[in-house]
Amino acid sequence: MLKIGLGKVDITPRVGVGLYGYGSYLTRFSTGVREPLYARALAFSDDEQTGVIVSCDLVGVSRDVTDRVRELVRVARGADGVAVCVHCIHTHCGPRTKFGLGQGMDDAPYREILPHRIARACTDALAALTPAGLAHTVVPCVGIGYNREDDQRPSYEDATDENWRPVLPDRTDTEAHVLRFDSLKGELIGFASYFSCHPVVGSSGTRDIHSDFVGIATNWLEREHPGSIGLFLQGCEGNTNSCFVHHGAQESLLALDVLAARYARQIRPGIPAAMPIDATPIRSLQRTVFLSRQPLPREELEGMLAEHEAVLAAPGASDADPAVRRATVFAIALRRELARQDAGVPFDDAVELQGFRVGPLLLLGAPFEIMIRYKQRIQAAFDTPTLVLSLCNDTLGYAPERESFAKKGNYAAKVVPYLLGYPPFAPSVEDELVAELTALGQDLLAGPSSA
Repeated sequence: MLKIGLGKVDITPRVGVGLYGYGSYLTRFSTGVREPLYARALAFSDDEQTGVIVSCDLVGVSRDVTDRVRELVRVARGADGVAVCVHCIHTHCGPRTKFGLGQGMDDAPYREILPHRIARACTDALAALTPAGLAHTVVPCVGIGYNREDDQRPSYEDATDENWRPVLPDRTDTEAHVLRFDSLKGELIGFASYFSCHPVVGSSGTRDIHSDFVGIATNWLEREHPGSIGLFLQGCEGNTNSCFVHHGAQESLLALDVLAARYARQIRPGIPAAMPIDATPIRSLQRTVFLSRQPLPREELEGMLAEHEAVLAAPGASDADPAVRRATVFAIALRRELARQDAGVPFDDAVELQGFRVGPLLLLGAPFEIMIRYKQRIQAAFDTPTLVLSLCNDTLGYAPERESFAKKGNYAAKVVPYLLGYPPFAPSVEDELVAELTALGQDLLAGPSSA
C-alpha cells in the first residue's frame, strides 16, 4: 500500500541578506520579506522502498548542501535506505545558496543552518508517512512565459493582458501536471504542481525576499485547503522566462500578484479534477554520468580576457559602472580557467542523475537548468506521466540545446560554465543527457531499484 507524508519548514533568511540573481556584483541586499521561503518535502513509500523529494524556495543548492541534508536524514532515521532529492524552484529573490562569481554575498551562518532546516522538512515528512491515495491530471497552463532565446520579451502592458500569448508557444510549457494526495478518508493532505518557467518576476532593482510567482501561488492554494502542504516542482526552465521579467521594482511587485493569480487560476481546477492512480511500486535510482565537454581554444579565452581587461583598464573606469562590474566577473573566471589549464588540474566532471517511480509516474532529475526541448524529447519516449526536473541535488549551470553552441558568445552555452568553474559542454550534451535521463526512466519502469 502506498504511504505518503508531507513536511514543511520555513527557510526564510534574515532581512539584509544578499540576494542571488539578475547579474554579477549587483549588491542586492534584501530590505524586506514579500513572502516567506519554505522547504516542502514529499515522502512516499511502499514499505519496501522509500523516497523523499524536498522542494526548496531557493535559486539552487551546491552539492555540499545536498550531502549534508542526506547525512542528517540518515542519522535522524538511524539507518540508510531513504533516497533523498533536494530540488529547487529557482527564485532569483532568495539568498546565495549556490556558487557563482559575483552572484550575491555568501552568508555563512545561513549556509550552516540551511541543511538542518531542509533535513527537518524531510524527517517530518517521513514521520508523517501514512496510507494514502495519489491522483494525477494535466491542465492547460498558458500566458506564463516566453522562450528568451527565440522570442521577444513582451512589454509590461502586453503581459498584463490575460489574453497575452508568446509568439512561439511550442517553445514553452503550455500544460502543467497536478498531483493530489488524499488520506484514506478522502481528505486532501497535499498537492503538487509541475511546470517549466524561470520564476523571475523582478529585476536588478528587486530587494524583497520572495518565492516568486510559483511560490506565492502555491502559498495561496495551500490557504484555500487548510492543513494541506503544496509543492511546486520546477521543470525545464533554462530558456523560458516569466513574461514579467526585467521591469522596475514597483512594477515587479505588482506583477507578482498578477502572474501568481494567473498560475493559481489554471492549477486550481486540477486539484479536485485529478484522477486516482495505482501509485505502487515505489522505485528509486541514482546514477553518476559523465557528459562531454569542449573547452574553448586558449587563444579564444585569451582574446576574451583581453576584451574584459580593456574595460577594467580604461581611463576613468569606475567600480560603480555596471560594465566594469560585469567585466570583473568575466576576467576573474577567465584567469582562473587559464591558470587551471597551465597547472594541468582536472575538473570534476561527475554528474548525479536521480529518478523516482511512483506507480506509473516518473520523476527524473538532473542538476542543471535544463532547456525546454529536453523535456519534450524525454516525455515523447514514454507513455506514462514523466516529470523532468531541473536543479536537483546540485547546480551546475545550463544544459543547452545544440543550436546554441553555434551562436556567437552564447551566454548559457559558453560563458556560464566558466563562471561556475567548468569548461563548456560539447554540442552533443543535449543528445547525451536526453539519452541518460530516458535510460534512467526505462530502468525505473523495468526493474527493482538500485543505488
